[in-house]
Amino acid sequence: MASKTASRWVVAGAVAAAVAGAGYALAPGGPAGAKNAKGVRPPAPVVVAEAGQRTVPVRLSTIGTAQARSTVSIKSRVDGQLLEAHFQEGQTVRKDDLLFRIDPRPFAAQLRQAEANLARDRAQLERVRADLKRYGELAEKGYSSRQKYEEALATANALDATIRADAAAIDFAKLQLDYTSIHSPITGRTGSLLVNPGNLVKANDTAALVVIVETQPIYVSFALPEVHLSEIKRRMAAGTLTVEVSVPQDTAPPPTGEVFFVNNAVDVATGTIGLKAVLENKDERLTPGQFVNVNVTMSTLRDAVVVPSQAIQTGQKGTFVFVVKPDSVVEQRPVIVGVSVDGVTVVQDGLKAGEKVVTEGQLRLAPGVKVAPKSAPTS
Repeated sequence: MASKTASRWVVAGAVAAAVAGAGYALAPGGPAGAKNAKGVRPPAPVVVAEAGQRTVPVRLSTIGTAQARSTVSIKSRVDGQLLEAHFQEGQTVRKDDLLFRIDPRPFAAQLRQAEANLARDRAQLERVRADLKRYGELAEKGYSSRQKYEEALATANALDATIRADAAAIDFAKLQLDYTSIHSPITGRTGSLLVNPGNLVKANDTAALVVIVETQPIYVSFALPEVHLSEIKRRMAAGTLTVEVSVPQDTAPPPTGEVFFVNNAVDVATGTIGLKAVLENKDERLTPGQFVNVNVTMSTLRDAVVVPSQAIQTGQKGTFVFVVKPDSVVEQRPVIVGVSVDGVTVVQDGLKAGEKVVTEGQLRLAPGVKVAPKSAPTS
């Protein structure tokens, strides 16, 4: 035992001699308390930044879903053979553009038949009206019975009703013929062609011919916690509630829009309220069904004191920052922080604009430690 203890003292002495030869002396606390030859601890190297003052938007972030303003499933309204498709899959079509053409010949024949029936019944009505006039004159002179006149009158009235039915049949035949040309009811982007030309289609069949979605403008649906509902209603009543929508992996500036819809009930299962915003989407960066990041600007803090977010530290007594005083000595100062936006954090209390705070190297620091500050590189 004595020999082992003696060995430890020899090693310790050797280490002390080596350190002394290098111009340092070991101090209580190990290497963290190392001092130079004059017994003074060297300044700790740190990176500092100056607390600034700027206008900061207060935002709520959530995940939303892009939704088409309107979605239309194009179906045939008549039975027939599909002859042509006048668009390419994925093409943007305008309202009233021709999409499909169905064989019109059977419907053209029905129209001609209806027109022939109308001409026949009109000719019969002219004959009956002549008989009606003749029977009326004979009945007045007593040369014919009143019954003949009444029969002719009934026949004329019946033919008049038949002619009105013929006219309605012509209108219906024209309508059926018009249905053989299918036009786009909205301006939007077409999807996949679901039925190819040459196939027989049925009126109002379950399967659509193509689906068109309106993407300009486009809706974004999202939900926010119900605790913000009062502020949302206040902002909606005061003016517009703006949103900023960003797409993952998209480096372009995020498009903005306005909230136009707040749901009439809170979802009790999630404790959230549903909202919808409308965006112009002129460049069609948003696609229906796409998940997006939504930032809702609730308010704006003007002349707020801000520091880089990495300057904010958390301890047992709350948040604090290391403030570098003019003599390069740090002070640990408690602060009350607010929102964080774009890499900066709002300091509500405890710090003034222009004061310097440590952003890197906090692990070496303690209250009263002298530092060698270096400004952070600007990006």
